[in-house]
Parts: sequence; C-alpha cells; structure tokens
Amino acid sequence: MTKISNQSEFFIFLLEKYAEYKSLSASEILKFWQERGLINYINGMYEQYHTERLENAFDDIDRKMEIMIHDK
Repeated sequence: MTKISNQSEFFIFLLEKYAEYKSLSASEILKFWQERGLINYINGMYEQYHTERLENAFDDIDRKMEIMIHDK
C-alpha cells in the first residue's frame, strides 16, 4: 500500500471540507479549481493552510477566485 504525503492528504481533506462548505461535490470543486489553475496555488499554501483555522483557507480561496473572476 502506498502512503500519500501529508500535503496530499491535507489537500484531499481541504477539498472535501470546502465542497461541504459550498454544498457541492468534491469532484465539482476539483474541476472548478483545475479549470481556474488553483491547484498549484492551493498546494503552495499548504504551510499556511494546515496551521490555521480551515475557514481561513476557505476565505483565502474565495478571495483568490474573486480576484481571478474580476481580472478576466
């Protein structure tokens, strides 16, 4: 059995919790993040996100998406 990294494990946890927060499926959120190029950004925020309240990560992701939508 292959062990996934702590960062990957946290990403999956964050994805599932964010989907729950948005009342969407994890696959819908993942597709949305992929289409907007947010996967690398979110992974890059691992050190910050996993040490703070999960809601702070949600707020940050929401702000990042707002910026991306308005910049188009």
